[in-house]
Amino acid sequence: MPVVNASAASPVSVTTAALIALARQSRGISLQSGVISAAQSGDYQSAFKGRGMEYDESRLYQAGDDIRNIDWRVTARTGKAHTKLFCEERERPVHCWVDFRAPMFFATRGKYKAVRAAELASLFAWSGCRQGDRIGGVVFTDTVQHELKPQRGKSAVLHLINTMVNLAVWQRQTYNQPSSAIIKPLLNLGRIVRPGSLVILLSDFRGLNDGACPHLIRLRQHNEVIMVHIYDWLESQLPPAGRYRLSDGERKLEIDTGDTKLITSYQQKFAEHQQRLLSLATKHHINYLTCRTDNLPEQIIREGLKQR
Repeated sequence: MPVVNASAASPVSVTTAALIALARQSRGISLQSGVISAAQSGDYQSAFKGRGMEYDESRLYQAGDDIRNIDWRVTARTGKAHTKLFCEERERPVHCWVDFRAPMFFATRGKYKAVRAAELASLFAWSGCRQGDRIGGVVFTDTVQHELKPQRGKSAVLHLINTMVNLAVWQRQTYNQPSSAIIKPLLNLGRIVRPGSLVILLSDFRGLNDGACPHLIRLRQHNEVIMVHIYDWLESQLPPAGRYRLSDGERKLEIDTGDTKLITSYQQKFAEHQQRLLSLATKHHINYLTCRTDNLPEQIIREGLKQR
């Protein structure tokens, strides 16, 4: 397969090849934080000593130890019976919750928010796969939801990638309908996530109202949660004073950015949205990252995870 430069891929669509190519960029990303910082869950690596996959140490044999675990080399060297101890390595489910509702198909710079969401999900998934984690999640649009049961191996990452690439919204891309609520996708995620998981939320979080917040908080009680707020530059501020025409391919809109009240109201609305997300994350110990459509996803992840 030819090498694909993911950063040079289409800004308005995704391909399987481009998302597979991100496996290389994911090598510098580690999802391990030593101990999962969930409010009510245990360590990522269990302190349980017993029969497991990873050798930990040897100690003097004690009555009741399983004779199958005798360390014959140490026993021969010391002349005293020793038992092998194993550290149980617990695989962790990694759930990518990826938003492909209508507002995600927008950008004035870089790539569509939806494209960035797909790239971020792929980077997280490839990194988790390399660590031996199970990959799953929820991929949703305004009309459909796909629940992916966590599975091991590259096939799980490919399943996630194919699900994102094959969404009908990439072909239709009609934006003349209001975005659907975000509560149902959160409910479905909460239903399939098991305690001790890593949950990664990739969205612009439009519609995350007071009714949706409790579902997010409930997820955090038993899991580590990473929120990645994806947005476009134009959503945070208006361009210099002037009259501009905007179009979604069907409708046209003209705005006057010389209107001081309009500028202030517009920027304040976005600032309040972002501050609300940040306050929610801070209060409930959720890892909060921001990714603008002209940012490099791998850089956002690396820098963001350093703060965990």
